[in-house]
Amino acid sequence: MRFLHLLFLSLPAAAAGAQTTADHIARGNRSYAALEADSALAHFERAIQTDPRNYEALWKASRSAVDMGSYHSDAARRKTLFARAEEYARRSIALNPGDAEGVFSLSRALGKTALTQSPRARIRYAVEIRSRALECLRLAPQHAGCLHVMGMWNAEVMRLNSVTRSVAKNLLGGRVFGTASWKEAIRYMEASVAAEPDRIVHRVDLGEVYSDSGNKARARAEFETALRLAVTDVNDEQYKAQARRALSVK
Repeated sequence: MRFLHLLFLSLPAAAAGAQTTADHIARGNRSYAALEADSALAHFERAIQTDPRNYEALWKASRSAVDMGSYHSDAARRKTLFARAEEYARRSIALNPGDAEGVFSLSRALGKTALTQSPRARIRYAVEIRSRALECLRLAPQHAGCLHVMGMWNAEVMRLNSVTRSVAKNLLGGRVFGTASWKEAIRYMEASVAAEPDRIVHRVDLGEVYSDSGNKARARAEFETALRLAVTDVNDEQYKAQARRALSVK
């Protein structure tokens, strides 16, 4: 009888230690919704450990790694997180190349890595970022994230100084870099806002694009809208702080 009693007592602990891939993904989803990026990433990575070929776990781990790295104070840690995000996204695409989320995750990870580099070093990333974002839009034409990446791609190319842009054209060919314009940056960013009007990051980055292209009134309107929106993403307070800084100097 004592043996049976001990056996039954041990069952809950054994069950807890045998969580499935689906369990970890579900817990990761809950952490993500609660704006707990570190916990979300840990659960998605545990899901990958139990099933290395799980597409959902891979692209979601990539997403959370970027979330964590975007405003991390430690540059080395930020670099590591973006590298993990790129790895997970590439693995997800290898498993399911026909779904937009993996492709978006890769374009986002590459874009974040590029922004940590010097202007000239960013050139190496520009062609793949653009091609992945366009691939994503072929799969899902209204994907707000991919519209955002394309908007920011155009903006970042236009923000390069003329010398760096000339180097880019000479190294990688003028055809790709010649497509960039403020008009295209605005078009894509406005489309991302139309697709997800309550996402703060779309509003803030559209505001920056308006500002850099000379439309201060529209920039102010986007920053003010961003400040009124509810926080729904882990880095939204950072985006709001960016909007407040922009408004303070307009």
